[in-house]
Amino acid sequence: MFGKFFDKLKEGLTKTRDSISSAVSDVLNLAVTIDDDLYEELEEALIISDIGVETSVEIIERLKEKIKEEKIKDVAMVKPCMKEVIIEMMGEEVSTISPEKTPEIKLVIGVNGVGKTTSIGKLATKIKNENYKVLLAAADTFRAAAIDQLEIWSKRAKVDIVKHQEGSDPAAVIYDAVQAAKARNVDVLICDTAGRLHNKKNLMDELSKINRVIDREFGEAHRETLLVLDATTGQNAVIQAKQFMEVCPIDGIILTKLDGTAKGGVVISIKNQLNIPVKFIGVGEGIDDLQEFNSREFVEALF
Repeated sequence: MFGKFFDKLKEGLTKTRDSISSAVSDVLNLAVTIDDDLYEELEEALIISDIGVETSVEIIERLKEKIKEEKIKDVAMVKPCMKEVIIEMMGEEVSTISPEKTPEIKLVIGVNGVGKTTSIGKLATKIKNENYKVLLAAADTFRAAAIDQLEIWSKRAKVDIVKHQEGSDPAAVIYDAVQAAKARNVDVLICDTAGRLHNKKNLMDELSKINRVIDREFGEAHRETLLVLDATTGQNAVIQAKQFMEVCPIDGIILTKLDGTAKGGVVISIKNQLNIPVKFIGVGEGIDDLQEFNSREFVEALF
């Protein structure tokens, strides 16, 4: 039923699964009857597992309804029931690597240190392997190593890159990248853009300038803005996403470092609180370890 992706996901989610599944099992193993005390303890177990207060409360509310509806009396049925509740909350989301339509421009944003440049490199590799022509734009011109780092990834992925000097105008880089994309019949242009959240006004100005350039020069291109978040920061990732949403619309999320954290439950929070689809997840260091997100497989692997 599940493929190679599922095995990798299951392995990558070991720490999160140990955290959530164990916490829930510990509560259920001691329970004799399904009552308010049990629900309270389950809620606490979810909150501790970094699913977040708001989302944990909602899971338990829905669980109560489901147990009542299905007239469940056996404690052993609570866990599979909870799994179904979470699957329903997540929706049947399955992302694909192929662009919705070409030409496409992906703007990738995220604060420094979340794995933004690495994710772009891995994304470029995956898209190129699907036989699309990919071009990278190094428009994160303020972080010292960002341009060099992206260039290393462009060589690894064997895709071209458009870059300027450090400190140059990001919108000018995008302008040149758009001209190159049109001239070379590129299918997907992936732009590494800035991630300085502490200065929202600057970031907002910069992104609107970039979008104006794209509107004017390449209005026919399909556009997508992806936000990169670090799973190891747990609920802080949700806060970060909310802050970015104030600056620009976000179409999807790339969640990195899921394999290194027990806080992978944050995926459920992101979907529930922000209603932004998680499109890709990072479950390892390798070039192939950025995976398309499948919500049902994610919950199955979690439990």
